Amino acid sequence: MAEGKYYYAVGRRKAAIATARLYSGKGVTMVNDMPAEQYFNNATLVAELAQALVLTGNNEKMYATIKVVGGGKRGQADAAKLAIARALLEVSADLRPSMKKAGLLTRDPREKERKKPGLKKARKAPQFSKR
Repeated sequence: MAEGKYYYAVGRRKAAIATARLYSGKGVTMVNDMPAEQYFNNATLVAELAQALVLTGNNEKMYATIKVVGGGKRGQADAAKLAIARALLEVSADLRPSMKKAGLLTRDPREKERKKPGLKKARKAPQFSKR
């Protein structure tokens, strides 16, 4: 891979959108110009972020820079995980079966349901009074 060349992909989850750039070589995974450990401040989310790289054996060969907007930290981590997995597909299509089996390529479709008129939330109704 040429110097400065990268593989690019987008991932989404809830209200979060993540764009990932995968570079070859040794480096630290950065999220919004901060190390992932510092940005997420949660070992579970950081481990989940690197799941696709570890599964494919690229965690020592590649690193990512990620930009995330919207949502909370959990949704951002899931969006970034999907973005990294999709970027790995750009590197090699041979990785698809193993990542598909691990569930890394499936976009979680669950979104917040809209509020309906006359209700307090999407489904929560005001207290019923008989009289």
